[in-house]
Amino acid sequence: MATRPPAEGKPWELAAHPRLAKGTLVGVVVLDGWGEAPPDPFNCIHAADTPTLDALKKAAPARWRLIKAHGTAVGLPTDDDMGNSEVGHNALGAGQIYAQGAKLVDLALASGKIYEGEGFKYIRQSFDDGTLHLIGLLSDGGVHSRFDQLQLLLKGASEHGAKRIRVHVLTDGRDVLDGSSVRFVEMLEEDLARLREKGVDARVASGGGRMYVTMDRYENDWQVVKRGWDAHVLGEAPHKFKNALEAVKKLREDPKANDQYLPPFVIVDESGKPVGPIQDGDAVVTFNFRADRMVMLAKALEYENFDKFDRVRFPKIRYAGMLQYDGELKLPSHYLVAPPEIERTSGEYLARNGVRTYACSETVKFGHVTFFWNGNRSGYFNPSLEKYEEIPSDIGIPFNVQPKMKALEIAQKARDAILSRKFDQVRVNIANGDMVGHTGDIEATIVGCKAADEAVKIILDAIEQVGGIFVLTADHGNAEDMAKRDKSGKPLRDKDGKVQTLTSHTLNPVPIAIGGPGLAPGVRLRTDLPNAGLANVAATVMNLHGFEAPEHYEPTLIEVVDK
Repeated sequence: MATRPPAEGKPWELAAHPRLAKGTLVGVVVLDGWGEAPPDPFNCIHAADTPTLDALKKAAPARWRLIKAHGTAVGLPTDDDMGNSEVGHNALGAGQIYAQGAKLVDLALASGKIYEGEGFKYIRQSFDDGTLHLIGLLSDGGVHSRFDQLQLLLKGASEHGAKRIRVHVLTDGRDVLDGSSVRFVEMLEEDLARLREKGVDARVASGGGRMYVTMDRYENDWQVVKRGWDAHVLGEAPHKFKNALEAVKKLREDPKANDQYLPPFVIVDESGKPVGPIQDGDAVVTFNFRADRMVMLAKALEYENFDKFDRVRFPKIRYAGMLQYDGELKLPSHYLVAPPEIERTSGEYLARNGVRTYACSETVKFGHVTFFWNGNRSGYFNPSLEKYEEIPSDIGIPFNVQPKMKALEIAQKARDAILSRKFDQVRVNIANGDMVGHTGDIEATIVGCKAADEAVKIILDAIEQVGGIFVLTADHGNAEDMAKRDKSGKPLRDKDGKVQTLTSHTLNPVPIAIGGPGLAPGVRLRTDLPNAGLANVAATVMNLHGFEAPEHYEPTLIEVVDK
């Protein structure tokens, strides 16, 4: 794949580091969803048997410290915004802080530029005779979408000519409290009622829980998307209601119900007809700003040749994403907000300076250690220097049922790559803390954390054998706090006295540890960067490869002192 030419006045050649030699293997391990929090029964990392990682922590402060993985440190609007795997890996690989997801959308909505862009002009062509459909996660979690952005989009679209609007709501309960769907639907219905008072025909048309309807990712289970297609597009679902509030309240009456897994529903009129199937000539916007759980639906909405399930009919629509969800696939081809242009990533610099790289993870995180690490870019920078290997994740088995996931297989692949001596950098993502943590199953998450520790040991042992260096870090928190808490930090309990489990990411910092026999004796982590974050890791890794980092990168976390 062709690479971009260097920016004006900025050569790609990296200067040699004055104190650190080139040629030493560097192993980079990203523990997904692995933050730092006080010891606690709901801190699964603390509760798990993790001797390898515990030993690394004892090297603090010289070779272990904490860095920020949320909020402004990773380009999100405020420090109340949880980090996520996408922005985390962007920052780790880019070495620079870019405005991300929600922040990009916020800027476009606040300035009104969203309504001047090609994407909005495209969907606007449907407003005279068609319906505007908005599909996305009804939540203020700030990970996939934000409710206030939906509110602004509804207001702005109606002011710019949308006369008939249908909202297809996906309930959350993962990034926000379970049960909060009722409140969000109430607020949405109030907004839609105000639009109706102004002469806009605005209603909720369909919905379902995010993990059961529409929002699958990495082609794990196309039936999830099909359930959404049937409800949103065809207006067909097993549950029919007169309004969305009734739908969510009724479906939550099932003792086993939760927001994440609500079954699909459609809203029908007095005669039982669905109020908002998607028809020829309509416009559709998927309003999530995060890409991973919109890509599959985007393919179904956009691709004429599509064979993942029977769509029954494929309406001729004008479709746009809130953002472009896959830059390589150019998917969707129309979008309301332009993506961040992440230029000059560490992966591209190292490839242009002859560094041979191996990257590996399982399916659920493979894109993070490659596509997101490389600045939202698919493929290789230099195929002769790079090898990316994906281990298939378990399909159809919940992560809490198989909490070890593919941690050991990833570690074995990394070990083999290290011992082959064919690579200068071996980079992996170990997913257990995040993926098992999201299930809310504390015992399973503890098992997953132990498996991650065992995987790290395999990798560090191989680095030891070849005289290499390791850099171990994480992309955001999750498994370190599995309890919802009050403002004082005490766990919240339900009416039966049980602690309410937390399934979302956290605002906690994450560790970074360095070591290995190849690490020069005088190298230590700096103490003069209290606000350092994930974007500081790229310069650190470049230094350990024997290069000075580019001047525009966030500062390195290491210094070399004379012993």
